[in-house]
Amino acid sequence: MKPDKSGLRIQDSGARKPRCPVFDLILNPESLILAAGLLFACAAQAGGQIYTPLSASVRAVLQRSVSDQASPKLAFATQYEADFWLNEMSRRLQKNLPDAAYRADFLKSVHYEATRAGLDPQLVLGLIEVESGFKKYAVSKVGARGYMQVMPFWVNEIGTKEHDLFHLRINLRYGCTILRHYLDIEKGNLYRALGRYNGTLGKPGYPNLVRAAWRNHWAMPRRTVSNYYSSAS
Repeated sequence: MKPDKSGLRIQDSGARKPRCPVFDLILNPESLILAAGLLFACAAQAGGQIYTPLSASVRAVLQRSVSDQASPKLAFATQYEADFWLNEMSRRLQKNLPDAAYRADFLKSVHYEATRAGLDPQLVLGLIEVESGFKKYAVSKVGARGYMQVMPFWVNEIGTKEHDLFHLRINLRYGCTILRHYLDIEKGNLYRALGRYNGTLGKPGYPNLVRAAWRNHWAMPRRTVSNYYSSAS
């Protein structure tokens, strides 16, 4: 695990959409800033993971992952850190999810499912922003469902018929498991893993949008966290 240029740590391990000007960008610091400005001018770029057969061993691993029933918990070194993250993310998410109790449950679930999959929770928030705009019942033109726009074929592949992709925890669990799976396939290459997640492998538009949302809307500068600890001690 190593920090990228934003200071955050990254684990190493259909229907035609309307053209958006962000799709012409490439992944570099200048394009990320421009992408952030254009992000809300474009419709949510709902995904469409492409079906590929799974080996028996990979299917078994993914099945175990989506069958988890544990209650979501924030995994932080200290209670101060947990409180700060939850309060800060809640403030940023308020316009999208006005209900405070539901917003807290949503953020705890995102943090739990992302962490157990070895993903940055703030990356997952950026992905959700781009995929569904934080709309629980979003359905794309190709049939992807929920916050993380999971394709229904995954339920047949690794889940059970009781798994409702509009259910908060189930949708997040599937989405994080799938992105982790794609990261493993791509040997930690986030750009290519995001392309697989959205069904646009090799094209820069979708990875640009997610990285712009992640870094500009959800990332927390380390100095902010340090200042909080200083004032709390």
